[in-house]
Amino acid sequence: MEFDLSKKYCFYFNEISKIPRGSRNEKAVSDYVVSFAKEHGLRYIQDDTCNVIVDMPASPGYENSETVLLQAHMDIVCEKNKDVEHDFEKDPLDLYVEDGWLYARGTTLGADDGMGVAYMLAILDDPSLKHPPLQCVFTTMEEIGLLGALNLKREYFHGTRYINLDEGGEDNTCTTSSGGARTVMSKKLSYLPNEAKTYRLEIRGLKGGHSAGRIHMELGNAILLGARVLEKLCQKYPDIRIADYNGGLKFNAIPRESDIVFTSDTDLDLLNQEAQGCFTEIAAELQYSDPGFNGKIVPVETVDQALSAKETLQILQFLNVIPNGLLHHSMAIEGLSTASLNAGVIHIDDGVLYLDDLIRSAAKSHGDMIIHQLEILSPLFGFDFELSDRYLGWDFEKDSEMREILRGVLKDKGIEMKEVAIHGGLECGVFKGLIPELDIITYGPISENAHTPDERLDLASFDRAYENLLAVLERCI
Repeated sequence: MEFDLSKKYCFYFNEISKIPRGSRNEKAVSDYVVSFAKEHGLRYIQDDTCNVIVDMPASPGYENSETVLLQAHMDIVCEKNKDVEHDFEKDPLDLYVEDGWLYARGTTLGADDGMGVAYMLAILDDPSLKHPPLQCVFTTMEEIGLLGALNLKREYFHGTRYINLDEGGEDNTCTTSSGGARTVMSKKLSYLPNEAKTYRLEIRGLKGGHSAGRIHMELGNAILLGARVLEKLCQKYPDIRIADYNGGLKFNAIPRESDIVFTSDTDLDLLNQEAQGCFTEIAAELQYSDPGFNGKIVPVETVDQALSAKETLQILQFLNVIPNGLLHHSMAIEGLSTASLNAGVIHIDDGVLYLDDLIRSAAKSHGDMIIHQLEILSPLFGFDFELSDRYLGWDFEKDSEMREILRGVLKDKGIEMKEVAIHGGLECGVFKGLIPELDIITYGPISENAHTPDERLDLASFDRAYENLLAVLERCI
């Protein structure tokens, strides 16, 4: 299987892969879409967060049909292998094909969601297609909290049928997705001089992973496990004082590693002896979910300052009482998580400790309750609480004309459509909040390993899913 640039969707995927488009760096690709719209004589809107909406008139015979919204996000997650030199701010992606799959050499491919962007550009560039009036919506900053979609205005849109092109699989469509909210709890720190020995508590070997798809798997959270171990040590050696605390990489990923730098006059052997009991307990708890867990304490260069023992204990106790992980699951849909909290990143910057969390909840009431719990707990331990980037979920609706159209298209190909409910956040919820009457489906080709340098796109599926998408549009009369 080749990556055939004579196919418009392959051509446009290749073109946008030349343009750096990490989250918050979408101006160039946004301007590319605007230039495309101008060249094709299409009406467009480009807003102040670089979202672009392009209108395409109906093909003959579809003039009185209801408008369909097509939507995909332009930004990608910028991850690369350590041995790869690649500047995501300026370098194009290096695409190649292997065994029928499209990859980018040593980096994320950006199929999430370049595949949807390419589909829309291909459709807009083909006057021979049969379809109702279309609004193609190119959003920004999806990967860091759906920020572009949250900036959209109701008055931009004039349709009630919507196809989200960010959820692939070829034979399935989503029927619901979770809402979410990002929270930051921060604490202004007071440092005191230090002359005691300095150590680092290291938590390693955890699986981690995306907090939507893996939060139900009882995986260890390196940030909270570090706090658990160090608080236990504080009970035995109350002179322990935190100097630095780092863990996690992204607020929406379960943290795999953490490091706590602390001071104490206690000898290393005694600390490790006490800690080993905790490590053994945790390893037993995680033997099936995270068998690679390990921890250790190592000596490091003496630091000049550290927190007081009282403030140290306050931080550790806070981390040991906040809710985390899977909080609710569906009683109607087997295996579906419906509310969770992920303590994703902790770090100290300019004398302030920050804990960056992500709440996911299908029901707004669950999200409200989790937020309320954090609002109560934070000041009790001297933390400030900040809520940002909240978006609503998309609830299941029994009746959907769009879902039945897609089901019919797939049935004609001998495929039984699967209905999927996910705990992840899709922009569908934002659009549903803007336009409550929206009839929603998601669709796209098969891709794998998103957000990693192993990301790949099935080129045969890329072909088939495009043809299926066109068939759906043709039936939206």
